[in-house]
Amino acid sequence: MNLLRLKVITPRKIVIDKQVNSVTVPTADGEITILPHHTHLFSLLIEGIVKIKSGESEDDLAIGGGYLETNGETVTVLVSRAYGQNEIDKNLTDKAVEEAKHILSKSTDEKERAEAMTIIRRSVIDSRLMKRRKSRLI
Repeated sequence: MNLLRLKVITPRKIVIDKQVNSVTVPTADGEITILPHHTHLFSLLIEGIVKIKSGESEDDLAIGGGYLETNGETVTVLVSRAYGQNEIDKNLTDKAVEEAKHILSKSTDEKERAEAMTIIRRSVIDSRLMKRRKSRLI
């Protein structure tokens, strides 16, 4: 069976380094799936969810923006942040969204408003990731 070596790296640590069947990533132009023997590719990644298939299992990661490079044998994903479904705290996510909404409704400072929008965008991704986990458990 043909496999890819997937490396997901953040500035703080190597999040994943393992053999996989495929990896699907969010790019500015839409999702792309990398399979073994993929053509050489370097791509800009946006915040979103990475889907990783290994055998019969599928895992997901939420990522920040970054880059992907592949030569068809190795896929290297360099991103600002990456975390799995089990690392999301729903209560903290909900609290962050409420605080961000409050800032958006009251603040006129563009920097504060931009940070609040980033929190909301990341919370939407976290919510999508939590829903994926729940649908697999059913």
